[in-house]
Amino acid sequence: MRSWEGRPEVQQARRRLMARLRRELGSERVVRAMERVPRTAFAPPQGWHMAYEDIPLAIGHGQTISQPYIVAAMTAALDLRTTDRVLEVGTGSGYQAAVLAELAPHVVTVERVPPLAEAARLTLESLGYGNQVAVHVTGDALGRPDDAPYDAILVTAGAPKVPGRLLRQLAPGGRLVIPVGARTEQELLRVDRTGDAFPFRRLGPCRFVPLLGCGAWMPGLRSP
Repeated sequence: MRSWEGRPEVQQARRRLMARLRRELGSERVVRAMERVPRTAFAPPQGWHMAYEDIPLAIGHGQTISQPYIVAAMTAALDLRTTDRVLEVGTGSGYQAAVLAELAPHVVTVERVPPLAEAARLTLESLGYGNQVAVHVTGDALGRPDDAPYDAILVTAGAPKVPGRLLRQLAPGGRLVIPVGARTEQELLRVDRTGDAFPFRRLGPCRFVPLLGCGAWMPGLRSP
């Protein structure tokens, strides 16, 4: 997989994408983190040549690697510090977890689909993230309370509302970034824990696969 990264057409697309992210995002720290993560390693074999296009890529099981701009924007919204413990809900390919690990020392990521979790774990280990990123298979329970609290939580699937189960896993001063809305279209929110209050701000429209589990969309149902 890594051999794809060095191909001239891939490198040209990579430079073009990172230049665009610098112009549109305004977070040099996040862009540099993304430059250190080879997206080709997380792309499916049939999609390596599109790894640095600003589009989502299907990875099977009805899941995708998110569009690079969305990965960058969600990561920037977390305002990560070098001491933060981070939870990612929805491992997918492991790409977002690798970007988070470039900015925080410890990342816990959970995935409902066992084959995706195992593939992500192997890819992350092959790239040297094994000691920083802990990959866990989860069921209907959202997050991973056993390792809480977290300074930052990032959710890579759309929820019908902000799940209280995740808010309870936030440390004081913690930040949650999550898409909230209908199954097909959502709005990205940042929620802060300030004492017992959880003020939020809107970050813009987005589109993610549904977040499944208790407090979110239940499999086979139209509402939580």
